[in-house]
Amino acid sequence: MNYVRTGILMAGLTALFGAVGYLLAGTGGMLIALGIAVATNLYSYWNSDRLALASQNAHEVDERTAPELYGMVRDLAARANLPMPRVYLIDEDQPNAFATGRNPQNAAVAATTGIMRTLSYDELAGVMAHELAHIKNHDTLTMTVTATMAGAISTIASFGMFFGGSNNENRPNFIVQILVAVLAPMAAMIIQMAISRSREYEADRLGGEICGNPVALADALAKIAGGVAHIPNETAEHKPATAHMFIINPLTGQGMDSLFSTHPDTGNRIAALMEQARAMGVGSRSASGGFTSQAAQSPWGGNRQSGPWG
Repeated sequence: MNYVRTGILMAGLTALFGAVGYLLAGTGGMLIALGIAVATNLYSYWNSDRLALASQNAHEVDERTAPELYGMVRDLAARANLPMPRVYLIDEDQPNAFATGRNPQNAAVAATTGIMRTLSYDELAGVMAHELAHIKNHDTLTMTVTATMAGAISTIASFGMFFGGSNNENRPNFIVQILVAVLAPMAAMIIQMAISRSREYEADRLGGEICGNPVALADALAKIAGGVAHIPNETAEHKPATAHMFIINPLTGQGMDSLFSTHPDTGNRIAALMEQARAMGVGSRSASGGFTSQAAQSPWGGNRQSGPWG
């Protein structure tokens, strides 16, 4: 059902793109708008991972520089029947993570140093499983395309008021142009957010299956949400268009950030994961907040707990 909903929303975003061009400059404007959509999406298709990682100042790590994190991702990728993605770290205190890439063969996962200090081993495994679920479901490409189209719609709506149309009957009146310039970006944002939210529930579900421990992922979401509420991510604040990539919305602002949320309510996500855990026969939290019994100190300062995947 989520795939059908995503397809409908993508179709709506494409139709909105053409409608904005038509309202601003008639048939010619519609064709130009669709041409821009094709060009921007081709560029983002080939460069989405590089652009996303560079925007967050992420640096690649390997088995030598981050053995625990790299080994965790490698084992989880094997469980998910995915190629090994590239692994990145972001020097950022806010706990968060995201995945990017046009397909599973060209994918990457990134985690902040803050999330590695905040979560236990099992909880971090749940987060990485969630990100691998996005890769497996090709959400990383879908999110890139929707973000690119939403941005292009906003640009066309803004500049089209001044440069669109001609001196013939195809040119809309000035009031219509103002309305398009104001309402079209808002409509594009709403569609983009709806697509993002619909994919998060599915990534949570599949991530719980991949790591075998939905409870750990639920605990991770609660901790990340608490961290985001108190620790700002200045890079994300200056680049809000990247907010949809993260497992929890990294923006701490109020008002518009809350109204047009890129993610479902964290409490609802946790409730769905706990229901999944019951259906899988997975036990509840232990008194210490962990899930499994064997514990060891991890190099990043968290409480390592060996998960069911190894």
